[in-house]
Amino acid sequence: MKIIFMGTPDFAVGTLDALHDAGHEILAAVSQPDKPKGRHSELQPTPVKQRAAELGIPVLQPERPNDPAFLEELRKLGPEVIVVTAYGRLLKRELLELPPYGCINVHASLLPRWRGAAPIQWTVIEGDAEAGVTTMLMDEGLDTGDILMTARISPSAEETGGSLFDKLSVLGGKLIVQTLAALEEGRLTRTPQPSEGMTYAKMLTKEMGAVRWQDDAARIERLIRGLSPWPGTYTHAESRLLKIHRARLVTPEEAGAWPAGTASQQAPGTVITMDGRLVVRCGSGMLELLEVQPEGKKRMAAADYLRGYHPASFL
Repeated sequence: MKIIFMGTPDFAVGTLDALHDAGHEILAAVSQPDKPKGRHSELQPTPVKQRAAELGIPVLQPERPNDPAFLEELRKLGPEVIVVTAYGRLLKRELLELPPYGCINVHASLLPRWRGAAPIQWTVIEGDAEAGVTTMLMDEGLDTGDILMTARISPSAEETGGSLFDKLSVLGGKLIVQTLAALEEGRLTRTPQPSEGMTYAKMLTKEMGAVRWQDDAARIERLIRGLSPWPGTYTHAESRLLKIHRARLVTPEEAGAWPAGTASQQAPGTVITMDGRLVVRCGSGMLELLEVQPEGKKRMAAADYLRGYHPASFL
């Protein structure tokens, strides 16, 4: 099919590669404008722009994708369908109705659960038993279009936002190829999204990574995994920031082996150390920190951290 692809971050590259490998004619890749990064604020190409250039695909970067002049440029290209993956801008009706087959979005959740900006991370944070990708026919709402196809996987017990990101990027590429094949063959069905089960995946911020030790240990452990690698989680020890990279739940049996009173009488945030292990009392349960990063230092194992630091509690 003749396709215009719209996407911006790393996640969208998996879809672009799959379309290219399947032999579709990609007329152009549309990505958001380059943004300054780094100490010198140099403009950096988006991951989609970089990959499209490697594949020899023309790249368009409009400031306003719904602008009439840009819509006219798209009409001249003559796409049969527009595929959108994590483009990052809402598209208006005139653009959505421009190609004969409309605009098909690849969204990294099992809609209607986790509409919005950060579905992958919230899937991990909330401990969902299933994750997946949905293709949908776009409308003017935020991830509200009719469902076309879905693909599901079961996250592992150690799943992080980063590892699930990688898995769903590949899965999304496979699903859009299947969706377009069904579209060409006239066997694609549309299913309106039910209102029941709808949740919203709000945008991530660095502030979300501040650990609240009064929360349940299982909730904190999922937060650490869900916000890895970005924005990450952190706490404070003696007024100094400490990033937390990996942690594990302490089982009730393990907790019973700690000195008397540590599992039930200590305040949340209390640090308990024994045999090179770094354990923190939570509002409910206990959490062992496995890899941490003190302010101004490199990432290290908890046992190495305890050789130079001896915090009594985390805030």
